[in-house]
Amino acid sequence: MADTVDIVIPVEAEAAVALTDERKREAVGRIVSRILRPQPGQDLLLEAMRKLGTEAKAKGLTAETLEAELAAHKVERTR
Repeated sequence: MADTVDIVIPVEAEAAVALTDERKREAVGRIVSRILRPQPGQDLLLEAMRKLGTEAKAKGLTAETLEAELAAHKVERTR
């Protein structure tokens, strides 16, 4: 990738293992760059989050389900 700068982003251990692959790192870098690239009147991160929310609702994910999953995740992290 031309004109790139290496940065450090904390990720979970499983993600770190996956990112040892150079092709995956470059792909993730392109995604992050596209999401964060400033564009007047447009926030790509918010748009992506809205799209994910719409897709999740269409698949039946409710706020209650999400809260339960987050609670379970927090319990797992404290073990």
